[in-house]
Amino acid sequence: MSGGTLFVVSAPSGAGKTSLLAEVLQHAEQLDVSVSYTTRPKRPLETDGENYFFISSDKFDIMRSEHAFLESATVFGYEYGTSRAWVEGRLQQNYDVVLEIDWQGALQVKEKFPEAVLIFILPPTIEHLKQRLQVRAQDSEEVQKQRVSEAKLEISKYNHFDYLIVNSNFKVACSDLLGIFRSYSLTTPRQELRLQSLIDNLL
Repeated sequence: MSGGTLFVVSAPSGAGKTSLLAEVLQHAEQLDVSVSYTTRPKRPLETDGENYFFISSDKFDIMRSEHAFLESATVFGYEYGTSRAWVEGRLQQNYDVVLEIDWQGALQVKEKFPEAVLIFILPPTIEHLKQRLQVRAQDSEEVQKQRVSEAKLEISKYNHFDYLIVNSNFKVACSDLLGIFRSYSLTTPRQELRLQSLIDNLL
């Protein structure tokens, strides 16, 4: 059994999961976020290899046929997938790994890694979700309406997740998310890896 914990963070578009994770990562040690592969075009200010690995549909199909993905899903017409080798490698090195993926991928991961910890971010209201999508201005008005429509389906899957966080207050939501990550880093198997010399001296 690896020493690392696999976390999955999902949310409907506009709920703020990317912003929450970016903030929490500044305060979490031994925590890596997996960079997904996607066939979606790169948006302004995004960096290949940092936000996503942007690849062609043909390349994605080849990787999927080679079972290179731990999970994959079609979201709004584009393919997304998580590298199996990278995730398993980091877990074996005792790193905690976070996957920022949609609910479809989350359930695939849970099947393969029953011990994975699934976290779902809820918006305070649907209206709040609409406003965030408008302010973000990354999609056309038609796509924004589609995302809001899909949000209710995504939210209906909440009962498959281990934790629910409402992002109505950003600081509180960050604290909640960080608390989940830190609690797992303090489990006895994880602490034994870090504190073995201390434990030996105390005994």
